[in-house]
Amino acid sequence: MTAKAEPVDSAQSAPVTPGAKPVVSAITVTYHTGPRLKDALHALIHDPQVSEVIVVDNGNPPSDEAWLSTFAQRHRPRVKLLKPSENLGFGRACNLGARAARYDRLLFINPDAIMKRGAIVAMLEASAGHSLPWLVGGRIFGLDGKEQRGARRHELTLARALGLSQWTLEAAPPPSGPIPMDVVSGAFFMMAKGAFLALDGGFDERYFLHVEDIDLCRRVREAGGTVVYQPNAGAMHEGSTADMPSPQVAAFKAESLVYYFRKFARGPASKLANFFVLPLMAWAVRRRSRLG
Repeated sequence: MTAKAEPVDSAQSAPVTPGAKPVVSAITVTYHTGPRLKDALHALIHDPQVSEVIVVDNGNPPSDEAWLSTFAQRHRPRVKLLKPSENLGFGRACNLGARAARYDRLLFINPDAIMKRGAIVAMLEASAGHSLPWLVGGRIFGLDGKEQRGARRHELTLARALGLSQWTLEAAPPPSGPIPMDVVSGAFFMMAKGAFLALDGGFDERYFLHVEDIDLCRRVREAGGTVVYQPNAGAMHEGSTADMPSPQVAAFKAESLVYYFRKFARGPASKLANFFVLPLMAWAVRRRSRLG
């Protein structure tokens, strides 16, 4: 079930005012994340631009559950710990966190991503001048300092999903400043709360894991908004730290891709191509996982 939509403010986002009170709610969804979870949360709670940290606990080992409870108690009221009775999946858990947020800027960040100081200011600056709904994604890099795959991408098409044309852009020279982008990563991005919830409640909850960020970026653009890539907002992302079997992750990804292309199919030709191609694509995704 999605949240009740809020009206989208037609006004442009205001510029960042030095020394202004921060108005950012950071939202992170954790599921058997591993040791990086503590580093990620400490980085958020010690960032002066983060007004509150909302942790949605989709499931963790008992030792991590205990640590999260202690962390939330120690940092009350800035930390809010939400504990669903089941693993909600990524998008649904993010929506839960967004509805609980007290502030009008939402920062979504993976629980194994360590945000660099100053990233929030850079994202807010990149949003200035853009009418709602805007979405600003940051630069995600690995332990080696290299940009990771997925932070800046073209629109997803069947040809790109099948590897027949270029999709991701991390190999291209990075821009010097914020630029419009078709797709950014759901691992690290910012939106205004009202605009996020007005898009049918935020993430499409029919995706359990993967592709929900691609869908959201597309709906932002189709609503007349702008997706922006801000290379000056950085987060170190270790990645693949969640304790979930690779075949299961691949199955979620395959299901999400099939749903995405069926959802956005336009016209008989697109639907016919989906009928023949999507089963093959889903099989290929699962097979790559099995082969490692």
